[in-house]
Amino acid sequence: MYIFAYLRASTREQDAERARNRLQQFVAERGHRIASWYVENVSGASLRRPELMRLLENAAPGDAILIEQVDRLSRLDDDGWKTLKELISSKSLSIISLDLPTSYVALENHRGDEFTAAMLRAINAMMLDMLAAIARKDYQDRRRRQSEGIVKAVEGGKFKGRQPNLQMHQNVIKLRLQNGMSIRETASICGISERQVIRITQRHLINSDLEGQGAEDEKQSI
Repeated sequence: MYIFAYLRASTREQDAERARNRLQQFVAERGHRIASWYVENVSGASLRRPELMRLLENAAPGDAILIEQVDRLSRLDDDGWKTLKELISSKSLSIISLDLPTSYVALENHRGDEFTAAMLRAINAMMLDMLAAIARKDYQDRRRRQSEGIVKAVEGGKFKGRQPNLQMHQNVIKLRLQNGMSIRETASICGISERQVIRITQRHLINSDLEGQGAEDEKQSI
């Protein structure tokens, strides 16, 4: 059996690597090793997760997926969770989660007691479903509270939307337009996507054109 560790966080601001030491210690204490790591920053409410899909493709029947807690694997709705479980079951993979002690059975040898192993697997499946449902509810509750907070802030005239990172924008303009760096180089240095570099550059050029046109119009009016 190979153990594949899956680390996920929702945004760039969160650290998907945070749980690495906990997972390493967990398997080491039980005499196992982690065969490979799959790390990504993407919402658990979506199945569009390249690293998770790559894990499922690489794993062989009997292997295990190791996670810190169930919400790292799923904040999916019922249909999404059902689909993910089917993908996992089709490869006969086990899910081991640090917040779910019944899942540790995948690391134990119950060859002499098939009944106990079967009972633990049934209990574990039920607990996984319950924790996945709790994770989904927590996700929905947080989204609802955020929406309510925005509505309240708008009504009070305090909400200005997501503000741009002006320093980062200035760095992009300097590297891309003043120093002539490529889109890829600029994106790598600034820690953003190539698409963001293009968008920031285009917006700057458009604003510059508008400012230039405004100045010309003002000159003509004088």
